Amino acid sequence: MAPVTMLLRAMTALAGIALALVVHAEAFVLTSTDYTEGDTLRAAQLYYGMGCNGENTSPHLAWSGAPAGTRSFAVVMRDVDAPAAIDAWHWVIFNIPAEATELPTGSGDPKAGLIPEAVQSRASFGDPGYAGACPPQGQGAHRYQFRVYALKVEQLALGTEAPAAEVVAQIEANSLAEAQLEVKIGR
Repeated sequence: MAPVTMLLRAMTALAGIALALVVHAEAFVLTSTDYTEGDTLRAAQLYYGMGCNGENTSPHLAWSGAPAGTRSFAVVMRDVDAPAAIDAWHWVIFNIPAEATELPTGSGDPKAGLIPEAVQSRASFGDPGYAGACPPQGQGAHRYQFRVYALKVEQLALGTEAPAAEVVAQIEANSLAEAQLEVKIGR
């Protein structure tokens, strides 16, 4: 067999192996034992205050398939149907260790200390931690997106007092991949 033919066969075999690895690579996904895509939020995840009577408890979230090079994770929750003039971040938690694969129910309470390495910055309602959904009455259902980001840095040098928009900008600047779970609620 000619050397060129052998080389072409070897290259074809390597290309096939590379393609198989790409096809079988696990997708980065976000799931929850509390919700599936499109579900309606229950009282446990609604805000308590401003006319809402929820329990203000963050849901369980789990992720898998993070890309190679992931050094930490961040999770955010946002009301994507809020008016553009409103900064509608309901939860921003970052510096989640790279070996973590979930946030248990109630992780949004900074006092619970369920993920001690993580930092929870201010939500749009003013305090650090989870601020449940509380859409305006009579505007129909709002969509709330939970997003997990795989980050290329071990830590973001920001604290609990950092505004949510500033933290999210740093998260997006250091993101390798993101996965999303969208739910809804109306009043």
